[in-house]
Amino acid sequence: MIQAVLTNIPFSIMATGALVGIAATLVGTFLVLRRSSMLADAISHSIVFGIAIVWLLTGLASGPVQIFGAALTGVLTVVLIEMLTATRRVKNDAAIGLVFPALFSAGVLLLNVYARDVHIDAHTVLLGEIGFVWLDTVSLGGIEVPRALVSMASLTLVNLAFVSILYKELKLATFDEGLARSLGFYPGVLFYALLTLTSSTAVAAFDAVGAILFVAFVIVPPSAAYLLTDRLWRMILYGCAISLISSVGGYYLAVMWNVSIGGMMALATGAFLLLALTFGPRYGLIAQELRRRGESSRNDRRALVVHLHNHETAPERDEESTPEALREHLRWNAVRAQRVLRGALARELVTLDADNIRLTPGGRALAREVLEPWRRPVAAAATTTRRR
Repeated sequence: MIQAVLTNIPFSIMATGALVGIAATLVGTFLVLRRSSMLADAISHSIVFGIAIVWLLTGLASGPVQIFGAALTGVLTVVLIEMLTATRRVKNDAAIGLVFPALFSAGVLLLNVYARDVHIDAHTVLLGEIGFVWLDTVSLGGIEVPRALVSMASLTLVNLAFVSILYKELKLATFDEGLARSLGFYPGVLFYALLTLTSSTAVAAFDAVGAILFVAFVIVPPSAAYLLTDRLWRMILYGCAISLISSVGGYYLAVMWNVSIGGMMALATGAFLLLALTFGPRYGLIAQELRRRGESSRNDRRALVVHLHNHETAPERDEESTPEALREHLRWNAVRAQRVLRGALARELVTLDADNIRLTPGGRALAREVLEPWRRPVAAAATTTRRR
């Protein structure tokens, strides 16, 4: 039964995509929170240089040595970026734009000149072909398992162990680097370890899904999860779930519409980001608009009770407490005045007596609460004047 599952072509494709997405999300969450997500893009391109160098030195096109060598290239990319940034002549985003195209170009040239007869090429590294992962297999206990599935399962377990064991340290180093340093957690070492795992995951993923889909998985699911929650563990969990659903849904949609499987998986992650951006409970566009309207309505009700409170003991109270006076003095149109009045009546801030609006004890208390911060400076200034 296990052999039937592992050798099933759709399962191999979807499982590989899901493992790439989960492994990428585990490290990408911290890159997004550190505002360093574009380093994943830089690393995923610059590893072409590392892949070419390792092949030239060892003749190996895959395996642990290839992963380790390319991972070092990813770390080298970050070191060069930080060195350029440290000169203060180049900003961080410009340094990224200078370093990774240079390493990527050098890697492409090396591949075109010295590796023309090898299956490693720029197209393979960037795009991959997840639909063919079932063709390259390795024997495990007499069962032929896709090589990409084995490598990505291994990297996913390594990333999961890293995040689980060092969760508190990573959390502290991400949100308060100074405190982490003072407690002896070495945030710089943690950051480079995170980047090393990012590079290793990118190398393991490039042959199956390519660098482009890896970048989508390492940035988009964590970004969508960030819009859904403020809790780190939930953000990681939501990001992994989005990666899993995008891989499965992207595969079936690609088969249905006869399009690129990897491209549809990346598009599915973008759909989740769009949904989170629109319907997110706190940071979504709809939630923000509802909060803005709610705050505007609260401010209008405060303006209403303050206006009534200021004229409550004045001779012109009756003239100032009519709906027409509100439109005239507060410059509200009829629709807005009626909406604010209905809201104040519903919250029992005012009562409507014939055509006059009267404050309730609750409305009077709210007016005093609003006016209190303004009265204190005036009272202090008056006291100072009397002392002089």
